Amino acid sequence: MKNRYIKSILGIISMMLLLVGCSDVLDEQPRSIYEPGYFKTEKGVEGGITSLYAHLRYIYGQAYYYNACLTGTDEVTYAQSADANFKDMDLSGAGSLTPSSSRADVLWSAAFPNINTANGIIENAEEVESIPPSLIAEAKFFRAFDYFLLVQTFGGVPLDLGAGELAFNTSPSRSSVRNTVPEVYTRAIFPDLLDAITDLPEEPRVTGGVTKTVARLFLSKAYLTYGWWLENPNNIPTYPVADRVDPDGHDAQWYFQKAYDIAVEGIGNPGPYGLQETFYDVNLAQNDRNNEILLYADHTEESEYYNGGSLTYGTGSAPDNFAVWMMTWNYTNIRSGQDPGWNDQISSVQREASQALGRPWTRMCPTIGVIENTFADKTNDSRYDGTFTTVYRGNWPKGGSDAEFVYNANNMMVYPGEPILTFLDEEPATSIDYSNVVYKSNIGAGVLPGRADFVISPRGISRLRYPGLWKLGVYRTDNNGGLGQPNAGSTRPFNIAKFSEFYFIAAEAAVKGATTQAGKNARELINVIRGRAGKWRWNNNGNVLKEVDNSAQMVAATPNDITIEYILEERSREYYGEGYRWYDLVRTQTWDQIAATYEIGPSELEKQGEDPQMVTRNIQDHHYLRPIPQSQIDGLEMSEEEKDAYQNPGYN
Repeated sequence: MKNRYIKSILGIISMMLLLVGCSDVLDEQPRSIYEPGYFKTEKGVEGGITSLYAHLRYIYGQAYYYNACLTGTDEVTYAQSADANFKDMDLSGAGSLTPSSSRADVLWSAAFPNINTANGIIENAEEVESIPPSLIAEAKFFRAFDYFLLVQTFGGVPLDLGAGELAFNTSPSRSSVRNTVPEVYTRAIFPDLLDAITDLPEEPRVTGGVTKTVARLFLSKAYLTYGWWLENPNNIPTYPVADRVDPDGHDAQWYFQKAYDIAVEGIGNPGPYGLQETFYDVNLAQNDRNNEILLYADHTEESEYYNGGSLTYGTGSAPDNFAVWMMTWNYTNIRSGQDPGWNDQISSVQREASQALGRPWTRMCPTIGVIENTFADKTNDSRYDGTFTTVYRGNWPKGGSDAEFVYNANNMMVYPGEPILTFLDEEPATSIDYSNVVYKSNIGAGVLPGRADFVISPRGISRLRYPGLWKLGVYRTDNNGGLGQPNAGSTRPFNIAKFSEFYFIAAEAAVKGATTQAGKNARELINVIRGRAGKWRWNNNGNVLKEVDNSAQMVAATPNDITIEYILEERSREYYGEGYRWYDLVRTQTWDQIAATYEIGPSELEKQGEDPQMVTRNIQDHHYLRPIPQSQIDGLEMSEEEKDAYQNPGYN
């Protein structure tokens, strides 16, 4: 294939994903496409590989899977407009997590068809003389990638999709046998990733294509995760039941060492990848697809065909990238006065297709602990400013209003581009007045003397109003000075893996006992990331240039004794809201320890400004695995007893 952007071919055969197992839609697909002979042609292999990349958009940026990765952790709870999709995942009594309600079903439904496509490529492509091993290695990477996601989420999963272990299946099957966790790792994930490292190129075949470096990242993370599984420090049960014994005879420490060694190898042999100069640059929309991003689910505003969805209106379904809508509160409810008496009011911050704003669904929100504790240092550390939208600026002229200014807090005038509402970094010395009956923000925000912007302090964050997630915000180049197309799905790529994670994986493995190399102990590795976090080139929420280097302060503040808990704190600061958190807490068996309680304000407008509530979650051991989707269980031709045995315990 010619070297070109993946985005230019995504979606061409995205519907060629063979549904296996218990699918009742299998026969809707043309059977001739899935003959083994199809993957014995150059066109078939190339088309199959394209579909492997395309399938990422059915997982990443899909808001309900995104919810399953975050809601219920210390990072995220459900927000004001949440339905059962989100309340059930919170485990706080607002809903109940069941095989029918768990939104991890998104992963199950997308991963197995993709695995079967990879099986078909791997099994048949070697007969095509024009297909290089590097192309087959891409299929092996994605098969391992999907199995790694599945085994972390559900425990042991089937390696046989109906035609034999890791074999291409062309016939519908309504029976299934789950392999154990060690079998999935040692028969599928590790061998495929090792082959991928050997055969993949150093440079991507196409923009966004997988390489040796990408495979190293996932192999090191898989080794790390499996090492934790073998060690099982908190006696979390597994399923199907299996001894915590490695079939290859290695212990947990061997895997921690391998995780460290491969991660350090990735750092030392970066190929075309590396760290961006500042954290702000990593997530700046104009800088998408930068060299820190190893893998992403791609989208584009160049055309609807290649984007995989409408450029004008998103329906809230894959393959749209609509995850960030869930973390966006309804800022458009903010009101300002058009006259001193506020007889006429205006929506002073209107829905706009810009990184700071976007389409509000108010389904998920940060906990107060995120703002107060995770991002406690908002002075030296740039990551809070580079993660959240905390200042909402007037943009009413873009919506057609010719008002020169509006009246805002304290009846002071605010002009376009100036702050209408600010989420404060800390509690102010002067108490916020939330009871003012004249200057009503309409979202329960407060007033401070001498300030024209409404304000909300960290203790005032609630399910109704909270800082937006700037790092995932939408971006368009076709707004033409107006509001653009804020109702469309995001046309930005959804980032899946970053070069920076090599440092975290190696540091975590070091804490778990891996022998380290000179200059790369846990503290030194973490300080590479923390030092970068201290470098500012732009104050995002202040909307001003800020060329400041606080690296020395950040490094000096790093504890001498690095613990797993500290690494998890740093991972949250680096990857907040990107979908890592549930997997991080499950891997380290700290979910119930770290996320058992959280604080958040109420949903009701009339209660804004009241003291936040402490909420307790009921996180039990069986929750460390998600339930097998009920649709899968229902489709099995088994006895009820066998179906019960197929399901993860605690969800029957």
